[in-house]
Amino acid sequence: MFLLLCGLLCLCALGCAQLATNGQLDDGKRYICRAIPLSGDPTCPVTLLPELNVGGQEEELRNTVMQLRETILQQKETISKQIGTINELTTKLSLCASTTDDRKYDKGASWGKEKQNTMGDVPRDPNDSIDSLGKTMQGLKDRLENLEQQQLRANVSGASFPSELRDLLQRRLGELEKQLLKKVSTLEEEKSMLSNATAAYRLKTESTLSALVDRISELEKGGGDFKSPEQFKLSLPQRTNYLYGRVTKTLPEMYAFTLCMWIKSSASPGIGTPFSYGVPGQANEIVLIEWGNNPIELLINDKVAQLPLEVRDGKWHHICIAWTTRDGQWDAYQDGGKLGSGDNLAAWHPIKPGGVIILGQEQDVVGGRFDAGQAFVGELSQVNIWDRVLKPVEIQSMANCSSYIPGNVISWLAANVEVFGRGAFKRPLETCQERLPNA
Repeated sequence: MFLLLCGLLCLCALGCAQLATNGQLDDGKRYICRAIPLSGDPTCPVTLLPELNVGGQEEELRNTVMQLRETILQQKETISKQIGTINELTTKLSLCASTTDDRKYDKGASWGKEKQNTMGDVPRDPNDSIDSLGKTMQGLKDRLENLEQQQLRANVSGASFPSELRDLLQRRLGELEKQLLKKVSTLEEEKSMLSNATAAYRLKTESTLSALVDRISELEKGGGDFKSPEQFKLSLPQRTNYLYGRVTKTLPEMYAFTLCMWIKSSASPGIGTPFSYGVPGQANEIVLIEWGNNPIELLINDKVAQLPLEVRDGKWHHICIAWTTRDGQWDAYQDGGKLGSGDNLAAWHPIKPGGVIILGQEQDVVGGRFDAGQAFVGELSQVNIWDRVLKPVEIQSMANCSSYIPGNVISWLAANVEVFGRGAFKRPLETCQERLPNA
């Protein structure tokens, strides 16, 4: 009986379960089970997960690609503007180069020396820089077009555009901009160098013209009361230690020289010191002296040679002394003829530069401490110095009034001779024919 009752209960349970199952309809929804705490509200609604929006992600990627494209277009426009600036600078650079060439062959440039590339960094041919810049710009343009094509392909295919690639594009564009700015800066520096070179040539030309104008003004003035700047004489009538003339210029280092002058004296005993040149450490670097009953002596570096010259007759005489450091060879001329020669006079000693030339006094120290007993008494004129040994025909032409050759180291000009002492004067010089011994 008990077993029968249990069987009936099972059948009833199965029937109820089948009715419940057949009575529930499929609404197409899926439910998610979630654990609810005991203290929670069992009636709260279940939050559904949002659906994945695939179209929104694609739209975001497209926006990123469009922004990058706009950035590239802006960079391209900037590069175009910089190309225009570079073209303008190239034109100006060509104008500067053409202006420099015109000044080189202009008449005004003939006063200076031939153009030299003193600025070693200045390009000799601006077209080389322009061609190099053009090649660089073409390479940058090709790289930019390649980047644009890559971006277009990425935009059409809808592929993802990661941030790493975007950063790479930004870096490349930055590098392009830096290269362009560097090229522009290089062109500016080259332009500045050309401007400096042009200014240097202009200053050199102006300096040469200024010297020429000064020389013309001096010739127009005629040395004050003199017919020409060299037609004057220095008169030292008394044997004192305060009458003398000083040449404003100095000597360079020389390994040979020729000293010529017109001299007139009747002083006795000895004419004194018509010429002396002293340098620091050696007051007797070059001295021409006659004192007491001794003959005229030539001192070089305090070494002595006696010269066979006789000028104490109160007449004008033209004398020249030539010397070379090679074996200390010397020659003495009077009135165009060679009267004596010798050697071993301060052999291999170079004449030191930067000293003081005194006319009429012998220097015990450079430029001073004169001794009245060694002072020159008489008149001097056309004292010229060359840094070479003159040919005998040149000396003879000056002595017989055939020509006048100014010294290339010291030239006899009124502006180059200062007179000191009351009683010393610069006076007009007699004509060359009047100075001849037989006149």
